[in-house]
Amino acid sequence: MITFAASKMPIMKNFIIVLMLVFGMNAALSAQKFGFVDSQYILENVPEYKSAQQQLDKISLQWQKEIEAKFAEIDKMYKDFQAEAILLSDDMKKKREDEIIDKEKAAKELQKQRFGKGGDLLKRRQELIKPIQDKVYNAIKEISTTKNYAAVFDKSSDLTILYTNPKFDISDAVLEEMGYSPVKGNDDANPAGGGDGGDAPKK
Repeated sequence: MITFAASKMPIMKNFIIVLMLVFGMNAALSAQKFGFVDSQYILENVPEYKSAQQQLDKISLQWQKEIEAKFAEIDKMYKDFQAEAILLSDDMKKKREDEIIDKEKAAKELQKQRFGKGGDLLKRRQELIKPIQDKVYNAIKEISTTKNYAAVFDKSSDLTILYTNPKFDISDAVLEEMGYSPVKGNDDANPAGGGDGGDAPKK
């Protein structure tokens, strides 16, 4: 019996160590402060962001019309060629076909340059939007440092958040840190103008 009890002592000791680690981790997490923001809500309350979006929409529409005009010209060239093909020599047919192919290729290249991956629209968006995003980030960083947040989550990102307590929403506080006053209602925002965040729920 004594041998049997002694053989179980290491197992019991390891179990106790595991329990201590688990409770220790829970205690550490419980002591941390977490908050969240709604970045889309913040941006919608920044006048510079609205202005940048309007500029991007205007540029996008202008470029889209430019490309549509080129494809309309190509379509007309092709229809004219079909109507006149019976009257053209083989050399003239080849020349007209090559002209249409070259025009179409150039139009597709322009479309890719304007709207493709790493294209002009994306570059312009980076020029206009990134400085605003940097201001938001710096404001969040300042609040997090001042109020000792361990982490701040963005509820408008792809991160899955099943529930958020409005009192931990610091979106309005971020706007105030940036020098703006919220002008749109945010159902989840703290009515007091941004919460102080909160401790993670204790388990």
